[in-house]
Amino acid sequence: MRSFIVGGAGFIGSHLTDKLVEHGPVTIYDNLSVGKLEFVGGHLSSGAATLVSKDALDLTALTEAMAGHDVVFHLAANPEARWGLERTRLDLEQGTIATYNVVEAMRLNGVKQLVFSSSGTVYGDTAEPCGERDLGILPISLYGASKFAGEALISAYVECFGLNAIIFRFGNVVGPRGTHGAALDFLKKLRDAKTYLEVLGDGRQAKPYLHVTDCAAGLCFGLAHLQKTIAAGASGKGPRGQLSIYNLSPADFTSVRRIAELCVAASPYPQAEIRYTGGERGWPGDVPQSRLKPDALAAAGFRVQYTSDDAVQMAVRALTKEVFG
Repeated sequence: MRSFIVGGAGFIGSHLTDKLVEHGPVTIYDNLSVGKLEFVGGHLSSGAATLVSKDALDLTALTEAMAGHDVVFHLAANPEARWGLERTRLDLEQGTIATYNVVEAMRLNGVKQLVFSSSGTVYGDTAEPCGERDLGILPISLYGASKFAGEALISAYVECFGLNAIIFRFGNVVGPRGTHGAALDFLKKLRDAKTYLEVLGDGRQAKPYLHVTDCAAGLCFGLAHLQKTIAAGASGKGPRGQLSIYNLSPADFTSVRRIAELCVAASPYPQAEIRYTGGERGWPGDVPQSRLKPDALAAAGFRVQYTSDDAVQMAVRALTKEVFG
């Protein structure tokens, strides 16, 4: 199996690369703006993977690099939702346009299998547990809007050009090699301030946290499930392809307060004071309460190994070593 990973040198992408090299050659397509060579250096040295250091916004380069592959994993996106508040084109470019380029390059090359990383942010500002059919409240962040638009583009390419795709709506992914997120942000703040930790909001924000190894395993399961479905002849008549959408997340959740406490306890500054800025949201567009139902994916045969609390604790331990040495 010849796999092509857009964003393959990043946090999630590098863990996915660790698994995919066991099944065939992997091409990592990454501009290294966030991804790091050291995350995938071993696979590049062994020849199990190759790196194309280009941008997903370059459709010509993307199309040329993708030729001859069997499956595409599209993981590239703006890694930090708050950045969109300062650069309002960021999510349009790194999310919507990059996703268009990916599916268009697939169409031009005749590559039919896609696994796409979406987000629970597409469900909007709701504290109710959301299943895959529970859309109705629109996204409230530019990041969520770009993921919503990307899903719609993929759906259209499935219908019009026979693309076979699986969309995963992630919880908040955490773990070693993290390049963004609350735990990493807190640990870096503690490294700099030492005596206190400033936390945006009131600390009661709570979301499901998914360990990155569970995330990579779920992506691989999704591809195998998609291939099995295609082999069973489930694609529609005419040009229509196969589309599946799954929440990839634990059913439970973890509060920001809990993450802050774990980070302080794990740091060299266990007496640091936690200071909350107040308000129910960390920033405009932040969804303070998020819950995802993983029932559909469980029915298909996959369950995550770690609870949200377990994932956060493991991530804090790993990231503490990375931040403080």
